[in-house]
Amino acid sequence: MAFRRAVNKTSRLFPPKRSKPSQQTPHFISPTSNTNPQTQPNSIDHFSTLPSHPNQIADQLFDQFSKPCDLRDPDGLRSLARYLNPETVESVLRSLRNWRSAHEFFMWAALQDGFRHTCYTYNALASTLSRARKRGPLKVLVEDMLTRRCPMTPGALGFLIRCLGSLGLADNANRVFDRGGLLNCMPNAYTYNCLLEALAKSGRVESRFGEMVRSGWETDKYTLTPVLQAYCDAGRFEDALGIFGKIRERGWVDDHVFTVLAVSFSKWGEVDRACELVEMMEGSGMRPREKTFCVLIHGFVKEGRLDKAELMFEKMKGSDFIGDGAIYNVLIEGFCEKKEIAKVLEFYAEMKNSGIVPYVQLLSKILKLLCGEGELVKANCVLEENKKRFDGDNLVLLYNAVLDGLVEHGDVDTALLLLRAMMKSEESQFPEESAIECFFTVDESIQPDAGSFNIVIVGLCKIDKLDVALELFSDMVSMGCAGNQLIFNNLIDKLCNVDRLEESYDLLDRMKEAGFKPTQFTYNSIFGSLGRSGCVPEALELLREMRLHGHQPWIKHYTLLVQKLCMDGKVAEASDFLYKMVQIGFPPDIIAFSAVIHGMCGMREMVKALELFREFTEKHYLPDVVAYNILIHGFCKDGRVTEAEKIFNEMMEKGLIPSVVTYNVMMNGWCELGRIDLALLSYSTMTEGGNKPTVITYTTLIDGLCNSNKPDEALVLWNEMREKGCFPNRIAYRALIYGLCKCGRADDALLYFREMLEKQMEPDTNVCVSLMNALIVKDNFSSAFELLKEMVQKENFPSPGEKYYSLLVHAASKLYRDERTSSHVKILMEEGCFPIADNIDAIEENVNIS
Repeated sequence: MAFRRAVNKTSRLFPPKRSKPSQQTPHFISPTSNTNPQTQPNSIDHFSTLPSHPNQIADQLFDQFSKPCDLRDPDGLRSLARYLNPETVESVLRSLRNWRSAHEFFMWAALQDGFRHTCYTYNALASTLSRARKRGPLKVLVEDMLTRRCPMTPGALGFLIRCLGSLGLADNANRVFDRGGLLNCMPNAYTYNCLLEALAKSGRVESRFGEMVRSGWETDKYTLTPVLQAYCDAGRFEDALGIFGKIRERGWVDDHVFTVLAVSFSKWGEVDRACELVEMMEGSGMRPREKTFCVLIHGFVKEGRLDKAELMFEKMKGSDFIGDGAIYNVLIEGFCEKKEIAKVLEFYAEMKNSGIVPYVQLLSKILKLLCGEGELVKANCVLEENKKRFDGDNLVLLYNAVLDGLVEHGDVDTALLLLRAMMKSEESQFPEESAIECFFTVDESIQPDAGSFNIVIVGLCKIDKLDVALELFSDMVSMGCAGNQLIFNNLIDKLCNVDRLEESYDLLDRMKEAGFKPTQFTYNSIFGSLGRSGCVPEALELLREMRLHGHQPWIKHYTLLVQKLCMDGKVAEASDFLYKMVQIGFPPDIIAFSAVIHGMCGMREMVKALELFREFTEKHYLPDVVAYNILIHGFCKDGRVTEAEKIFNEMMEKGLIPSVVTYNVMMNGWCELGRIDLALLSYSTMTEGGNKPTVITYTTLIDGLCNSNKPDEALVLWNEMREKGCFPNRIAYRALIYGLCKCGRADDALLYFREMLEKQMEPDTNVCVSLMNALIVKDNFSSAFELLKEMVQKENFPSPGEKYYSLLVHAASKLYRDERTSSHVKILMEEGCFPIADNIDAIEENVNIS
């Protein structure tokens, strides 16, 4: 009968029990588990009531539960129920291959008078559910077993834990193990090993492993292998090597252990060490499995180590494993990625000689590579020898790969010619009048698809042949090809990039008519063009349509529109645009609000800026540091530093940490008001808060100290700046030199001026003129004249009408009058090197007046 056939098939996995119950071999138990008959539940005389033919009863139960529910015989089942015992139930459960039938039988048996499930029957159903990948029913079964406190042996408990682990139910496995006491079971080494195996994939073996060692159980390779696997999966490199060392020391290394570590090395990118492990494995007389070779080859290709992948493939073939299409596919794809044409063609030829038919996707990648590298003759050979095997979409896919490669190589014109030939479907080469040499023929059966057109249209757009792309699009529509969403998006985007808005709107309408829904990209392409043009009404209308179709405008586009309006002095219109965006249902990002606030601050409309800031931050967004910085800078620039400080304090109260920029703005504001004390207080607060001062910080304070006639403190700060590794720039030197001149420290200023020149920093005219006048005041006419000579050599003079032009004239007149430099100045004037020397009388008059 059917049941006996099922039993025969599984007899090697489940040996028959002996006639004496005390000598029975427990099912689902490791050979190392506790097999003492006195510890086995229901192990004594639990078959004493069986009739003389128990197999017949099992056969009949098997037949009944192999049928649908409505075809079962209720009376027959009631009769059979009298003879139920755990051995019969277990046998039937193991024979019912359908998990639903097994589950129904299990539930039916549980309801019969005088019968109680044992750990063997629970495990029989658990095994079936595990094979069927039924996590939910298995979890329910385990909970039922725990609720009923079904006694278990350590081996049976271990088997159940392995069933849970095979479905990734690590938490449930842990729970069952911890409840062993409720099941009258004291876990042994085998139970621990099963638990470690179940926990390995979740990476939670460490605590249980330590618990096992502390409990005194002896560890073996079945203990350490799950720990090794867990460390490998977690990427714990050193820990994994430590466990591997222990396994190796005890002589427990097998092909599985080698494989686990080698595969992990591959995943970690340790390609060379993975190869070393394979060599070590071979040296130990072990041979990697075919799956191991495949995993390693995939890993090596992923890491870009094609040399090692090729070596491993040779080892694989040397081990009498024949590579299949998948392994050739990954190798050829890897060499395609590296653009190693010779290797691609080598493996491609080997693949064909092995009788493996290349996938169309693989051929497409080969064709794209060859065309992309300009190897058109080789590409044509590959195409010609394969295209007869394909038709329809697959054939077009090959030609599309050729088109893609041509475009990638920059041969867009050749790609266009090929596409035109595909559109004509003529069984000939390209037109003779073409000046471009081509190598591909097109059969009548080939018709380009939307992908073909998109490839060439994108290529034409990249080389700024938008009009040719539009013409090709029209031809595509004329031949009955509707195109696709991608084609419309690409053309609309390119039209918008050159601000051909009217045409992009026309194409948008045609897109809708063709049945393609505009995407967020479509709308934002047009919205971006409207933003650059500052077209507010059109932008708002487009936003309403986007809202209707559930698309979001991109922040960069509406921020650009707002910034343009502010730059054009249309701050009120920019603000109104933000309000209308809110009404449509798109509250703008804080960046856009900040742009408008910045525009208002630039126009000194601080009241309006603060009102906008308050309204939108209260209703829509929490302000960020950048928004506060803009507002604080605006008030400081307007001379309202006290109000700026209030906003600064408000920002602090809201938990926002001021940036260095914030402090710099405040310090500059105080310095502008001459309140260097408050500026230094801000500096102290900033550094105490952990903010590192920048060159702007130091420059601001040095300028402020010099303006307050505190040059010594300015020099102390200058030295501090350099000691802290913040190197002064051209602006910092300018501030210090100019400040020292104002404080009457011309000689010190001259030293820093020379230092500035040594650092290849070119001083501006204003600094030179200021320093020249300061040196004259200090009666250092020689240094002042040397400075004038440098200005003459570099032709670095202020223009007439500028403030510093009159100062230059004043300095020149002083030098002209002084006997130590007078003759030298006259020579410069006579040689025409001096811009004010056109009228010497003017200088003399200036001198006389002086």
